[in-house]
Amino acid sequence: MLPRIAAFCALVMIAASPARSADVTSFTLDNGLEVVVLEDHRAPVVVHMMWYRVGSADEPRGKSGIAHFLEHLMFKGTEEVGPGEFSEVVAANGGRDNAFTSFDYTAYFQRVAADRLGLMMEMEADRMVNLVIAPEFVDSERSVVLEERNQRTENDPRSLLNEQRKAAQYLHHPYGVPIIGWRHEIEGLTRDDAIAFYKQHYAPNNAILVVAGDVTPDEVRTLADTHYGQIPPNPAITPRDRVDEPPQLAERRIMFSDPRISQPTVVRTYLAPERDAGAQEEAAALTLLSEVLGGSGSTSVLARKLQFETTDSIYAAAFYSGTSLDVTTFGLVTVPAPGVSLEKAEADLDRAVAEFLEEGIDDAQLARIKTQLRASLIYEEDDISGLANTYGSALTSGLTIADVEAWPDILAATTEDDIIAAARRVFDRDRAVTTYSMPEDAEKVSQ
Repeated sequence: MLPRIAAFCALVMIAASPARSADVTSFTLDNGLEVVVLEDHRAPVVVHMMWYRVGSADEPRGKSGIAHFLEHLMFKGTEEVGPGEFSEVVAANGGRDNAFTSFDYTAYFQRVAADRLGLMMEMEADRMVNLVIAPEFVDSERSVVLEERNQRTENDPRSLLNEQRKAAQYLHHPYGVPIIGWRHEIEGLTRDDAIAFYKQHYAPNNAILVVAGDVTPDEVRTLADTHYGQIPPNPAITPRDRVDEPPQLAERRIMFSDPRISQPTVVRTYLAPERDAGAQEEAAALTLLSEVLGGSGSTSVLARKLQFETTDSIYAAAFYSGTSLDVTTFGLVTVPAPGVSLEKAEADLDRAVAEFLEEGIDDAQLARIKTQLRASLIYEEDDISGLANTYGSALTSGLTIADVEAWPDILAATTEDDIIAAARRVFDRDRAVTTYSMPEDAEKVSQ
């Protein structure tokens, strides 16, 4: 009876919608700029984030890395703000700032005292339309990006393998191109490329402003009208129209060896549905599937079957992130114990998944996972930066505020049958890439 009682109590906890720490308000300026206000007065701090609906998957063919390159150049100044001065002003006002590029968006943020919000808007609005890309900064900043690629990709065999895996995963869709860009194409990026990309995509009607913290919607509206409202929209901006991934008819396999790899690993990723506006149920089922299969190093299905029942694996996991404009992936990982070949590790992984599909999910485990997910969503609301990130990434990936707010309840309503059905749909080897990573001496590893 105790497991059933625990499961019931957990479900009662998750069914109760938590009080939100931030009140959410949204409106759109006349020039098309969408504004989201996350009102939270617990500290006199504000996070100001400008999200553009453009990422590496929107780049012209042959110009990979231009979205990220432009992100770097956005800090090189305008006629009013000198090179590097933007960050210096933020720091002088006790704040911090940065930016990041993903497949589906590029975002710029500042975290400052609430009474500095107007200054942040003034500077961000300035570089939305008045960026100056001086020729002398292009070569040096390209070198910075290339060094970033060296550090994060070329010097990390796991990153190199992930890059190869994604390129194999997507036969046609631009998600197969690395966000930072292919090295040979980064080397060819020019000032004209950056200016063209900037003029094409950086405009109020292609952006979402998220302000979180100690503000009111009226305050944000007044400031936004003052600083952003005067910027004209770009009439050439249209909804994103990317190519579709064609039907995949055969599994792809990658054998990757590198002397820097100390621990052989098997990874398999499958094409999987993303979270879609008004239809998040499949993504919710896959989110829970990844937690059930591999979310815990001690209690998940893969850990129990591969690490404890047989001890043939020293690590097993599953992963999935549905916040994506287009089709995403679901992944499985196993790291074989010493003396266990990669071939046997893969076979064991397949056996564990097949057994799971037949055995189903323990009620208490599912209830516990749902409670943990609900708790993590509640804890996220205590961090205004994380909350602004949640809304910005969702909205630039095609979701709505209503979708973000409905997500906890959709997770709570997902059943075991939903999860097993989603698993059977996603585990299609014709839509999968399986990778073996190993030291250079592959023969020695498989003995």
